[in-house]
This record gives sequence, structure tokens and C-alpha cells, in this order.
Amino acid sequence: MSRALIVTNDFPPRAGGIQSFVHGLAACRPPDSVVVYAPRWPGCDGFDARQPYPVVRHPTSLMLPTREVARRAAELVARFKCDTVVFGAAAPLGLLGPRLRAAGADRVVMITHGHEASWAQVPLARRLLARIGDHADVVTYLGDYTRRRLARVIPAGKLVRLAPGVDTAVFRPDADGGGVRAALGLADRPVVVCLSRLVPRKGQDVLLRAWPRVLRAVPDAVLLLVGGGPYRGTLERLARPLGNSVRIAGPVPSASLPAYLAAGDVFAMPCRTRLGGIDVEGLGIVYLEASASGLPVVAGSSGGAPDAVLQGETGLVVDGASPAEVAGALIGLLADPARARAMGERGREWVTREWDWALVADRFTRLLESG
Repeated sequence: MSRALIVTNDFPPRAGGIQSFVHGLAACRPPDSVVVYAPRWPGCDGFDARQPYPVVRHPTSLMLPTREVARRAAELVARFKCDTVVFGAAAPLGLLGPRLRAAGADRVVMITHGHEASWAQVPLARRLLARIGDHADVVTYLGDYTRRRLARVIPAGKLVRLAPGVDTAVFRPDADGGGVRAALGLADRPVVVCLSRLVPRKGQDVLLRAWPRVLRAVPDAVLLLVGGGPYRGTLERLARPLGNSVRIAGPVPSASLPAYLAAGDVFAMPCRTRLGGIDVEGLGIVYLEASASGLPVVAGSSGGAPDAVLQGETGLVVDGASPAEVAGALIGLLADPARARAMGERGREWVTREWDWALVADRFTRLLESG
């Protein structure tokens, strides 16, 4: 059986959507067909011991395309007789592609996310991305938005769609959110939940600015923000005048995420593009996890986020920079529970049919074995 070396900066136990995506790709392969090379992270020893395949950690928490990283990766290609190398994020580690081919890899696959689409807009970064693409057999993209951006730099014949999957057995409508509601004192109040890293792009601040409008229409509504990140202090200051209509739960274990989604009636993450198009949403797998959980979603229009929503069917895509537009979408769903439930049911059906991990695993296998 052929074996793939996955070289990635993004891997658990570090939390994040890309980390979950790359871990899912590794997990869907037979254990003796994959090796992972990733940075050290707190808790990694225990995590790695639970994986059925080898995980080799770099001594530091960040890997760059340096000679030392190239040397270690090349040694792993030789030691484990890997005929394929998969870069968990094409930029910047994909620059190591030629060195790993020289070490014995016959096939090089580059996985891209939102930041590679941003690189395609910046002159120097665009040239580096072109070099990465030159040495790849396959460059994946998440959806229509990222494909259009990457096609400016990468030959169209190398581009193949590979988006994250959703474990529909874990994220499901009958997950129990009662414990979360009880612990946070939510009772039977209508809840809008946002589960994401606390960074400006994700739009938690816009939710808070929109919240007074929502409360005027739905006075007992609660906004539940779940996640950790550098923006927490700012969000806490914005939330303070809103009293007990806002809960900031902080980061929670990944195993608890389905329960936090189940505690909500509507999911909202009004992401917005920042920094002149450099800070952009690649897809937003959490929208799909929310849909699989039976929730209607309110998504921002940044980047590839609309690819994760069937507009008007599974949720609503809004201008994430407009508190008024965000509030209008939330009020419409909270005030019409039947419509919200119908969107959630349609979302569950769509994700099960189009985004289940079994489908992603099959696509990834074909991508590794073709050519």
C-alpha cells in the first residue's frame, strides 16, 4: 500500500477549522498509509498516543519552509517510504515540494484554505503561490470563491475541489443541549449561538452591535458566544451594557461542540472581509456543522462563506459589516420558529447528502491514488 506524509502546521490538539480538516483527512485513511509531521503543541503527546498512525512532532510550535524543516521532512519520506506528500496548507510549507520530491515522493498534493486565496491577490505572495503550484500535482480548493482566486495563479488542470466534511453522526438535530442551557441559565429563552475563534473577521462584534435591535423585537433573546481568541477582551467590553442577554462561554472541548450548537435556536457568524481582502473567510465549516445540527444559519458574505449556505433554504447570507442587516436576519428567524425549523431541516438534509465525511474521504482517496 502506498503511504502519504502529511506535512502541516495545522493539526490537533491545536483548535481550529483547518486543524480539524487535516485531522479528518488523516483519520479517513488506513493507519498504515499515513504519517503526520506537525509542530509541537500543548497536550500533543497524549493526543498523538491516541492516533492509529505515526505523528512526528517538530521541536517548535511553528514550521516554516526552512532547511531544518525540509531536512526532517525528507528524512520522514525516506524512513517511512512515502510515495506521496500532502501539504496540509499549501502556503507556505508547499515551497518544500521540490526537496521532498528529491527525497523520493512521486506525488505532491497541496491543500488550500482561505489564506491561499488571499495570497493570490498580493504581488509577492502571488509569485510564491505560483512557485508552490508549479511543484504540485494537485492543488485543492474549497469552493467557487477560492477556485476563482487560485485560478489566477495555478493552472486550472491542477485544481481539484476538496472541502471539509461534517460528521453527521456527531452533529445532529437530536444532540442534547439541555445541560448547556441549564449550566448557562438559558432556560427556554430563544438563543442565537456563535461558535468560532474570537477574532475580528468572524463578526462577533457585529452581533453585539446588532443585539439591541434584536432585543427590541425579541426581548428575552440570548446571544451565546463560544470560543477563545485575542478579541475576547473587546467583546466583553461590548457585551457589558447588554447584561444577561449575552453569554460569553469561552473555549470548550471539541467533544462539547455539538451540545453547544444544540443549545441554540439559530446559528450566526456574520464574517466580513478585512485588510483590503487579505483577511477573508475560506468556507466556514461551522456553518455546515450547525446545519447538520438542524439550525438555520446566518452567514456573512466574506469570501467562500456563501458556499456553505443555500440562500433562503438553509439560512441567510448577509453583509457582515452591517449590524442592521444582521439584526434583521436574526429577528426574522427568531420571530418565525416554523421558518427557522424548516431551514434547519433543509440544512440537515443538504449536509448529509453533499458534505458528509464519507464523501470527503472517497474524494481524498481518489485524489491520492490518481495520476
